[in-house]
Amino acid sequence: MFDDLDDIYSELIRDHNKSPRNFRVMEDADRQAQGTNPNCGDNYQIFVKMDGDTISDVSFQGSGCAISKSSASLLTEALKGKTKAEIKDAFEKVRDMVTTGEVADTGLGKLAAFAGVYKFPARVKCAILPWHAIVAAIDGGEESVSTE
Repeated sequence: MFDDLDDIYSELIRDHNKSPRNFRVMEDADRQAQGTNPNCGDNYQIFVKMDGDTISDVSFQGSGCAISKSSASLLTEALKGKTKAEIKDAFEKVRDMVTTGEVADTGLGKLAAFAGVYKFPARVKCAILPWHAIVAAIDGGEESVSTE
């Protein structure tokens, strides 16, 4: 059964890499942050539109490997309508998952596709890069964050 789940998740990651969702510059974003991974060249700008404490829209632009691009794409789908606190909680869960491979009943949904990343330590930074950028953006910084 686990092999079947790996196949589904790999298909999901491939799909989001080939056809990323919310891949666009958001002209009316009120927050944004740049994320870079100098080791592999991943480079993404995350754009956020807030409605009070809640994300009303989120998008990204940039380039990188399949893991980072699909992570950014899935992140944008998962976080619309979430509060800052919910986003930070999701960040912690995703970071724990990609570093340990453990997926408890955390409500991560499709984001669980990245559970196998822990087997490839060099790819952990690829998967988590967009998450560092979204946290920087919602904290109000227009800063650049790096995996190094």
